[in-house]
Amino acid sequence: MRLGFIGLGTMGRPMAFHLVGGGHSLAFFVRRPEAGLPFTSAGATACSSPAAVAERSEVVFTMVTGTADVEQIVLGKDGVIQGARPGSLVIDMSTIDPTATRALATTLGAQEIDMLDAPVSGGPQGAQAATLTIMVGGPTRALDLAKPLLHLLGPTIIHLGNNGAGQTAKACHQLALLVTAQGVAEALALAGRSGLDLERVRQVMLGGVASSRVLELFGAKMVSRDFKAGIESRLYHKDLGIALDLAHDRGLALPAAAVTMQHVNALVGKGRERDDLSVLITLLEEMSARVDPSQT
Repeated sequence: MRLGFIGLGTMGRPMAFHLVGGGHSLAFFVRRPEAGLPFTSAGATACSSPAAVAERSEVVFTMVTGTADVEQIVLGKDGVIQGARPGSLVIDMSTIDPTATRALATTLGAQEIDMLDAPVSGGPQGAQAATLTIMVGGPTRALDLAKPLLHLLGPTIIHLGNNGAGQTAKACHQLALLVTAQGVAEALALAGRSGLDLERVRQVMLGGVASSRVLELFGAKMVSRDFKAGIESRLYHKDLGIALDLAHDRGLALPAAAVTMQHVNALVGKGRERDDLSVLITLLEEMSARVDPSQT
């Protein structure tokens, strides 16, 4: 199949390679030519614009940072819509606003172009290993076409409903992840303040009901003080903002999310937005008065 890919970053790069490895031809667009060199070496075709990618493709994947980026790539000047043919398919695997996703799908649909929103969970490791969980919104006919391609990226593909449903599910996922990360940071900070060995406490929690992938992955980085980003905190800030906006629109209170957002905002304010989310623990440590409990 003739595929297009726009967004060859930390997540998109290995995903695109898996598609090429599946025997498909690939056209791509990158702003920095050097980022595309591994793909041209593998036989892929560099294009001058998203429209040019769409002209060469039956299915176009996008995997970029935010809502405005997707809107520009798909609907902007020289965007995908300018080159896509009726009957083609756009699969957006970014994490963006569900309302904007529905608007994109409506605009594309008026040109007889289908769209799936298909955000993922699994992070860079999952992208590398092709073990991503993919949450999908959009028409069943489009998903039927896309499934063999998506299975090259991960084994778990869940259809949530119409366009926007995949992005809504991703917002819920990120909400749970971030609130859990806040809880892990607080638990380990308390253990440290109490003089306990943090790794032993983490192992206790991993063996109990408190166990989670967040504790396993982010907790390990908190203990080791390894704050080099897998996914930068600024992206989680964006994702939690989407969840809070969605809850506001639905008239739902999210008190734990609101507190977590204050702390993620503080990380951004301190210039740590490019660090890993595990850096949350340092914020708690900085916020806490350095008082000897025995003297209180």
